[in-house]
Amino acid sequence: MIAGLRLAVTLLTVVPAGTVRIDRASARAAMLLAPATGLITGGAAAAVLLAAGPLGVPRLPAAALAVAATAAVTRALHLDGLADLADGLGSARPAAEALEIMKRSDIGPFGVVAVLLTLLIQVTALATAPDAALAAVTAAVAGRLTLPWACRAGVPGARPGGLGALVAGTVPTAAAVAVTVAAAAAAAAAGAAAGGLEGALHGAGAVAAGLAAGLVTLRRVLRRLHGVTGDVLGALVEIAETAALVAFIAVR
Repeated sequence: MIAGLRLAVTLLTVVPAGTVRIDRASARAAMLLAPATGLITGGAAAAVLLAAGPLGVPRLPAAALAVAATAAVTRALHLDGLADLADGLGSARPAAEALEIMKRSDIGPFGVVAVLLTLLIQVTALATAPDAALAAVTAAVAGRLTLPWACRAGVPGARPGGLGALVAGTVPTAAAVAVTVAAAAAAAAAGAAAGGLEGALHGAGAVAAGLAAGLVTLRRVLRRLHGVTGDVLGALVEIAETAALVAFIAVR
């Protein structure tokens, strides 16, 4: 589990985690522990939001700075994956050609639009959230909760090499369910501590909405690309995190 945690932190954040072991066993543990790395990325955003108040920074620019902090802590790799997946799926090409498009270093119109709209939604959602810091952390955890499901048994890698091939199919479904229950319970408890029953609904609803959006996207990806890649995993994180933020402000 220690090797898996180090690998998860190394893959999903810029935080140095020492020497990591890279094999299927540590990859399985890394994907199961992926939601915990949301405490790092969401924590960075929350720190910005909490500091903005005493400094007199208005909510909208504070939210933009918080989203920027999240991108910095993740090297913007998830946003890059979102752009690549949008270009690949938007091309309407067969799987092999779509995967080649996703490997290119440039970004096409579908990718630009996807990233811009995602950032816009994230910023405005954080700016209007009843508890922006809690929303940031909850959404970050919810976004990474999609990774155990995207890497569950039976989900193949779309390519023979790369991150997708390493982690695909490593997570037993029962383990993904257990992690989901734990994450939802933690989000509900944190929400309840901050805002009672309404806060608990915000937390649980955000996790449920994020995971639902991620699974719907994953189903589409598997139909089109017949497997997952590192870009797919990054895109799922961004999509689920965005859906969780929207749910956080919508649940009343």
